[in-house]
Amino acid sequence: MKINIIGEMSEFYVQTLCLIFFPGSKFSENAVHDSNEPQINVRSIKTDKGYEAFVDIIMAAGTFSGHYETPDSTLLTRPSMAEKITVGKALLEAGSKACSFTPPWGVLTGVRPSKLAVKNFDAGMTKEDNIKSLMSDYGVSKAKAELAVNVAEAERVLITEELYGECSVYVAIPFCPSRCSYCSFVSFTSGKLLELIPQYLSVLADEIRKKAALIKALGLKVTTVYIGGGTPTVLSEKQLGFLLDTICDSIDTKALREFTLEAGRPDTITAEKLKIAEEHNVTRISVNTQTLNDRILEAIGRKHTSEDFFRAYEIAKKSGIGNINVDLIAGLPGESAESFMKSIDGVISLDPENITVHTFCVKKSADIRREGPAVYASENKTAEKSVSYSQKTLVDNGYAPYYMYRQKNTMGNLENTGFSKPGHEGLYNVFMMEEIQSIFAVGASAVSKLVHVSKDGTATIERMAENKYPYEYLAEKTSDENRLKNDEYEKKVFDFYKKHFQVN
Repeated sequence: MKINIIGEMSEFYVQTLCLIFFPGSKFSENAVHDSNEPQINVRSIKTDKGYEAFVDIIMAAGTFSGHYETPDSTLLTRPSMAEKITVGKALLEAGSKACSFTPPWGVLTGVRPSKLAVKNFDAGMTKEDNIKSLMSDYGVSKAKAELAVNVAEAERVLITEELYGECSVYVAIPFCPSRCSYCSFVSFTSGKLLELIPQYLSVLADEIRKKAALIKALGLKVTTVYIGGGTPTVLSEKQLGFLLDTICDSIDTKALREFTLEAGRPDTITAEKLKIAEEHNVTRISVNTQTLNDRILEAIGRKHTSEDFFRAYEIAKKSGIGNINVDLIAGLPGESAESFMKSIDGVISLDPENITVHTFCVKKSADIRREGPAVYASENKTAEKSVSYSQKTLVDNGYAPYYMYRQKNTMGNLENTGFSKPGHEGLYNVFMMEEIQSIFAVGASAVSKLVHVSKDGTATIERMAENKYPYEYLAEKTSDENRLKNDEYEKKVFDFYKKHFQVN
């Protein structure tokens, strides 16, 4: 796809908007307008009122045009955004004509749309005015504006002032019993790679102790611990016990607000594993089926059936762990909206405390991407119908949205939303996504984030990533240079906290 821009508008912003209508597209300066890829012409003009934008999308089927002129910039809640909004709305008009599809999030392209709603609340807006602002300024649909504002309200209750000076810990177990076709996480499934687990756990345990000692030296309190993957319950009972022993010996898990074990795959869950988890103060687990349609489960590479899920859920319910989350994915290739609705109804009938509805997303390193453009075809309306049904049905059954984020190349330009019963929100997800406190992460592919939020809400963030693959991670951690790298890591952390938190 070729993009021509006349004006000072960011090419990245225009590309991001184009991906809403043409997911999976690649951008090239050498593309020509009569190729299979569209050509996008954007022209932005500064006017007395603000900006005026003209957009043409040239395709084999014809040329589709969009035009928008900002009203008096004082009418916009954020005048500095006037040019982006103007170009965005012109492109929105052209794209909707070309693709017979109106993006529900309008010109909002960010990962966290609720962040804007939070800022509006902080500026003194009422709930009603907040919804109207998202709709009028950014072209967000009424349903999505209400969703963003409801999530913002929940976040404002969950995020209290003392949390900003605390931290959370993430522990990565990047191994799975099989690889899902849509997965982009670093997870390993072959027998040879799974043989790395004992050595990986030994090195990981040492890293957990070091991070815990560093947190203690900084005088920080740990708010939440999250064990993610991969599939953490791919570990044997003995291995899981060793990991949890290490965490409990290093961190006061009884004082945590939340301790999550992302059990994940139903085919890896046993009563003994969850008994071990409960005995080690785990308070929240995920039992993820993604769909209750066995044909789709097989097609996406899951090695379990819906019956396996119900069995695993029953084990979880009897474990004594009081907060169970179930993940579902709307818009999976080949699954009808009616099939997904049955999955939502089936999971709700179990009465879990937490249900997270993801929208199918074609990620860069996912195996399913090899299918090419066909993977994107005709799923938008299915995803939209599925997501709309899930959100209404969950609210009708006593669940409320508290957590939301968006990704590129998501079907229908939709979102991932966490719903919970009151008092059962997944706290780590909120704190991590809203970037209110530091996350100290351990394990292959884990990314630590040092976070400081100033009084005006501006966040300063520094990221430190571990090696992506387990064998690289192990090679580094067992190398002679590792001590020096640990020293550099600790120095960076202390320098950050001395600068922003006055830590000695």
